[in-house]
Amino acid sequence: MNLNLRKAIIHNVSGNSSQELEDTIVDAIQGGEEKTLPGLGVLLEVFWQNAEQNEKEMVLKTLESSLK
Repeated sequence: MNLNLRKAIIHNVSGNSSQELEDTIVDAIQGGEEKTLPGLGVLLEVFWQNAEQNEKEMVLKTLESSLK
């Protein structure tokens, strides 16, 4: 069986509202389960592919300062 995890995750959240997406992210973080990490990674990938350069820079600066 060939399961494309990216496609499955994108399919599961396609059409979700901003609030539903936030709920999904917050729930994944609060749950703290390793199995949710791929889903968060796919969401970051989708964001990165569609973000403007200034949005990417903001994320990078936030990550940099948060990881000090």
